[in-house]
Amino acid sequence: MVTSELKNQRIVTLITGLSLLMMACAAFFATGVVNERLIVQEDPDTTYQLIAASPVLFKIGIACWLVILITDIVVSWGFYIILRPIDKSLSLVGAWFRLIYTAILAIAILHLLMVQLLTSSTGLIGDEQTPLHTLFYLNTFDAVWNFGLIIFGFHLLIVGYIVLQSSVIPKIISILLLIASLGYIVIQLCITFLPELDGVIPILEYIFTLPMIIGELGFGLWLLFKGGKVLIS
Repeated sequence: MVTSELKNQRIVTLITGLSLLMMACAAFFATGVVNERLIVQEDPDTTYQLIAASPVLFKIGIACWLVILITDIVVSWGFYIILRPIDKSLSLVGAWFRLIYTAILAIAILHLLMVQLLTSSTGLIGDEQTPLHTLFYLNTFDAVWNFGLIIFGFHLLIVGYIVLQSSVIPKIISILLLIASLGYIVIQLCITFLPELDGVIPILEYIFTLPMIIGELGFGLWLLFKGGKVLIS
């Protein structure tokens, strides 16, 4: 019975860990490659021309966001199964927070599809306003996603708190998750509701970027290589 339970948990942790790594790779390509090459803020004409000239790259970027969307759903399920023995009720709440974030992300991705239509050779609009519409949808994607990241921050807060209670998961992971959650919540609240504090945002990003990157990714690596070999308690 115990052997079967350990085996099942190992499968769940492997799936969850791999999903987190896939998500990280897809996010790096979508934001660090596609966005950097194709989007020039405050310059709609250049942005439109770059995307129109690189339709395949932009579509790959959308595909990466779809990978992120799917893996977020898998991770929501995985975290719930893994953390359920520690705190069943709280792990369920955490899973719902991530699913709500995922739904918001799905809404944001729809705006990228509009950009694809506008910049394709069969675009729905073909006048001098098209670049402005293109940048509008790109900015709307950012705005919706940034709002969703506030919800994601509360998800990480719950996960970090549950992980902190585990006697198996390293405490450094829970600390990083808690710091990352604070970073997501504070930064995205400022971006979404307090844009007048734009001078403070780079400072906050400098403070929180590292924990935000390695917090969940570190948990994913631990799940991949260590999680499930012993029962999380």
